[in-house]
Parts: sequence; structure tokens; C-alpha cells
Amino acid sequence: MRNIADKVDSRLRGNDDKGSIFRWIGIVRLPKQENADKAERNKTMIIDIHGHYTTAPKALETWRNRQIAALKDPSQAPKLEELVISDDDIRDSIEINQLAKMTERGSDLTVFSPRASFMAHHIGDFETSSTWAGICNQLIYRVTQLFPDNFIGAAMLPQSPGVDPKTCLAEIERCVKDYGFVGVNLNPDPSGGHWTSPPLSDRHWYPIYEAMVEYGLPAMIHVSTSCNPCFHTTGSHYLNADTTAFMQCLTSDLFKDFPDLKFIIPHGGGAAPYHWGRFRGLAQELKKPLLTEHLLNNIFFDTCVYHQPGIDLLTKVIPVDNILFASEMIGAVRGIDPETGYYYDDTKRYIEATLNLSEEDRFKIYEGNARRVYPRLDAALKAKGL
Repeated sequence: MRNIADKVDSRLRGNDDKGSIFRWIGIVRLPKQENADKAERNKTMIIDIHGHYTTAPKALETWRNRQIAALKDPSQAPKLEELVISDDDIRDSIEINQLAKMTERGSDLTVFSPRASFMAHHIGDFETSSTWAGICNQLIYRVTQLFPDNFIGAAMLPQSPGVDPKTCLAEIERCVKDYGFVGVNLNPDPSGGHWTSPPLSDRHWYPIYEAMVEYGLPAMIHVSTSCNPCFHTTGSHYLNADTTAFMQCLTSDLFKDFPDLKFIIPHGGGAAPYHWGRFRGLAQELKKPLLTEHLLNNIFFDTCVYHQPGIDLLTKVIPVDNILFASEMIGAVRGIDPETGYYYDDTKRYIEATLNLSEEDRFKIYEGNARRVYPRLDAALKAKGL
């Protein structure tokens, strides 16, 4: 595994090293500037915990298509050194897309990971996934180095159907120790819509959980592309998986074994908030504790919900301590809502508009909860004096 990772590190960079050298320039600070800096430090930081590199340079997809073609025709197999993405390519792909929207919408920092639908763990074998994950994670690292104030990384794991999750441990270690990543994306269904893996409560997953606890990493429970024609990838498979993950945890005692384990269930938690009464009732029938005790010390929901009534419901039903701001911008839903005239995924507007939240609540959703759930993120911010 590490050999593959090392090859990816050494060959993916290309010939452009601009942005890899940082110069510190001493500045004489005047009192007015110091006061402005203090005010800046004291304002709420808007942390978006759910971003994907959906705008990666085209060369990445071209290389991936060749890798997939080589599964049938090995002569098509691309070499790592054939994938050349310069720093300027990365800048161009970020500055006019994610960074522009962050500036326009008023968010400060995004927890950034590889494109979810491109993970496609069902394709090939472990070797396929390992190489692909190494490439994608290294690219995210480069984004975080070029834009260190705006992006911090979360890892794609090299999962493969039927393969022991222990094979992911080397990539987790690399992403933490070499790249400074603060979270992982865990796919509960590497089969791509056929659900052949054990539930998240099964000991099958424990090696990953042990590493997460050791390194202080939360996992966003996020599936990838559906290859089952019954399930549209972003319209049903993603939301099915969110709901399924929640129910798998509800029916188990997973968090007795891992009291410090943290899961983020994205897209507003699937059906969980809307059917909170059903889940409370099912827990009661199963003789489980109240959900506040049974799950909510360990499970959190993001705000990737793309209309005002949805955010209103989420913030009314789910305790504010369990909600983290997110938008998944330039993701599944990229258009403008004709009813509002704003982008569907501009979720900060919904947080600002809801009547369910106080200013203290908004601070928790925007910043406080993210720092608590992502301890490595909090440490990285504190190291910068933030």
C-alpha cells in the first residue's frame, strides 16, 4: 500500500511547483490594524464541513477512464506519471468555482474531499481503489497547500467490496500524518447500491473505527455512485444510505464499544429528522435508550438541505448541538431555485432566515460544533491563532 502511495506522491505533481513555497514578510502593525485583526479573530468562522472536488481538472477523469478501460484491456493501463496536473490547473479549477462561491456566500473554510460519485468503490479490485484513492487524496492535499486558509482535507478510503477494511489503514495514516487531514469519508456500501457489506454496527468495520478514535477523526457516512438501476445516485441512493446508516446505528449498541466515535450523516440525515417520531418509537420498541442518550453523543447531521422548510424542520427537530453547517456546493443540485432566485445549495441563507435559531445557536452550527466534532480541525485552527 505505502509503495503505491509513495508513487502517487512523487509522480502526480507535474512540473509546476508554484504555490509550494511560502514566504513570510514582516509587517509593522499599527493600533488600528491590531484592533481590526482582533475583531476579525472574534467573529464567527463559517466552516462548511461538506465539500467535494467536483471541478477537478479534466485530466483526472481522463486518467480514471483509462484505468477503468484497462480492467478489460490491460494494454490500456495508464501510468501514474501520465497524469500531469499543474498547480495552475488546480488554481484555475478552484478560484472560479468553489472559492468564488465561498467568497460570494460568506463562508471561510471548507472540509474538502474527493468527488463522492467518483469514488466508485465497486469498480475493479482493491488495487484499483488503492491507486485511485491515493491519487485523489494527494490532489486534495495540493488544494489545501495552495489555499491553506480556505480548505482542509478529508480522505477518501480505498474500499473495495468483500475486502477487509484493514486495507484502508495505511491510507488513513498517510492522510493524517503526511497531509494533515481532519476526517474521512466512509462508504457503508462499496458495492454501489447492492448492499453486500455488513451493517456499520458489525465488527467488520472495527479496524477503521479504532483508527478513527486513535487519530481523532470523524467519518462522514457517504456512499458513491449507484450501479443499481433501481437507485438514482444522488436522488435516492445517497438519501437511502443516510437513513440506512442511522437505522443501523439505532438497532445496535455500537457506541458502547466506541463511545468516542463520531459519525456525520450528510444531506440533513436522510429521512431521520422528518421521521423522528418513527425512529424514537422504534428505539422504544427495541428497548433502546432515548435517542438523545443512545445516538446523539455520536451522530451528527449536516445542513445539505436545499429549501427553507427543510432547514426549518431540521433545526426544530434535531438538537442544535448535533447540526453542522454544510452546503456540498457545486454538487448534486447546482441550479437556481426559480421560487427564490438563489442557488439551491446556498444553505447559509436558510440558516440565517430560520426563526428557530438564536445567534448562539448559529455560532454552534457555523463553527462551534465543527471544532468539537473535528478535533484535528480545531487544533489546526488554533495553531494559526484562530
